[in-house]
Amino acid sequence: MTPQEYAYNLGKTANNIKRKLASISTEVKNNLLRRTAELLKERAEELKEANKKDLQLAEKKGYSKALLDRLALNEKRINGMIQVLNDVIALPDPVGEIISMWTRPNGLKVGQMRVPLGAILIIYEARPNVTIEAASLCIKSSNAVILKGGSETINSNRVLVDILKQSAREVGYPEDAILFVDSTDRQVVNELLKLNQFIDVVIPRGGEGLIRAVAENSTIPVIKHYKGVCNLYIDNEANMQMALDIAYNAKVERPSVCNAIENLIVHKDIAEEFLPEIAYYYGKAGVEMRCDEVSYEILKDNPKAINTEIVKATEEDFYEEFLDLIIAVKVVNSLDEAIDFIHKYGSNHSESIITENYEKGMRFINEVDSSAVYVNASTRFTDGNEFGLGAEMGISTDKIHARGPMGLKELTIPKFIVFGNGQIRNGVGVPKEGEEIEINKEACERK
Repeated sequence: MTPQEYAYNLGKTANNIKRKLASISTEVKNNLLRRTAELLKERAEELKEANKKDLQLAEKKGYSKALLDRLALNEKRINGMIQVLNDVIALPDPVGEIISMWTRPNGLKVGQMRVPLGAILIIYEARPNVTIEAASLCIKSSNAVILKGGSETINSNRVLVDILKQSAREVGYPEDAILFVDSTDRQVVNELLKLNQFIDVVIPRGGEGLIRAVAENSTIPVIKHYKGVCNLYIDNEANMQMALDIAYNAKVERPSVCNAIENLIVHKDIAEEFLPEIAYYYGKAGVEMRCDEVSYEILKDNPKAINTEIVKATEEDFYEEFLDLIIAVKVVNSLDEAIDFIHKYGSNHSESIITENYEKGMRFINEVDSSAVYVNASTRFTDGNEFGLGAEMGISTDKIHARGPMGLKELTIPKFIVFGNGQIRNGVGVPKEGEEIEINKEACERK
C-alpha cells in the first residue's frame, strides 16, 4: 500500500465513524477510559518492554539526555497517565450542552449547543504519554482521532493504542474512532495533511520546526502555537520578595517547557535593587543572563552577580525561545514600554506583571494580547491541569475558538439550534386557494 493509499484509508475511516460518536453515552465513554486505566496497570510490564526498545534505538541514534528522559515510561509516568484518565472521567461531558437559548419576537427559540469538532489529526513528538492524554480527551468529547506520534516512540505507542482499542472493544465503543499511524514514513503525514474532505482539524504538539512544517503544508485548519517566548515584567511598584520568587520559579523550575519565561523586563526605578538580587539566585541555579545595555552596566561588576554569567544581549536574543537556563533581560522606563516590548518580541503565549498597583495590573491584563495574562503569578501555570481543565490537548495562540490551554470543551464547537412551530419568513407561505403567486423578481435577479 502506498503512503497516499494508507493515509486516505485512515482519513476516510475517521470521517465515516465521526457521525456515530455524538450519540454515544457519557457512561460508555467513561467506561472506556476506566477500562484503559485498568489495562495500563495490567499491561504495565509489556508497555515498559516496548518503551525499552524505543530508548535503546534512541540511544543508538545519539539522542540527548533531555529527549531520552521525555521518551521514558517508568512507574511514575504510567501512574500519571492513569491519573489523567481519572481526571477526564471526572469532567462533565460537554457534548450536547446547551450554551444559551433565547426567544425571538416571532416565537422562534434560538440557541447554541456544543458538538464535537469531528475527526482530529494529532501529530506529536517524543512523549508517549501524549497518546493517552490526547486520546482520552477526544474520546470524552466524541471526536474521532488519528494519532501520529514520533518514530522514536513507535513501539510504546503501538502498545498504548492497542490498550485503547482493547478497552473500546470491551465496552462497546467503535474501535475505528481511535486510529493510529503505524508507520514512520514521513510521506504519510504529508498525505494526511491534504485530506480536508475527511479530517476537520490538525493539532501539532512539539517543537517549532514540526509545528511550522504542519502549518505550511496542511490544507486542514491547524490549531497551534509556534513557540513560547513568555515575558515577566517587574513593575516599580512590585513587592520585591514576590518578584524574586516568581522570576526564579518562572525560569528555573522547569526551563525546557513553553510556559517558562525567556525575557525578564524590569522597570528602571527598581532595576538597581532587583537585578543584583535575582542575578545572585540565578547564578546559584546556573542561569546565564543576556542583558541589554542598562542591565549589563548594573550587573557587570556587581558582587552579587560574581558567580553569574552576564553577557550582552543581541537583538535576536529577545525573540529567542531558549528552553534552557538562559534569560534575556531588558530595563524599561514605563509600563507602556514594557507592553510595547512584549508585543514586539513575545509569541502571544503567556505574560505576567508583578505589581502592587491595581490599575497597572488591569491595564496589563487588558492591553497585552496573549493567550494567558497574569498579575502577580508565575507563567508556569499555563497548563490545562493547573487551570482545572483536567488535561490538555495543547496550547493555542491562534485567534480562533480555542485560545490558551485546550481542554475538553475546546474539542467541541457551538452550532446553532432553532425550535419553531411553523414560523415562515416575511409571511410568504403556500398561497391560499384563489390567491396569485407573487414572484420576487428582484430576488431572482440578485441570484
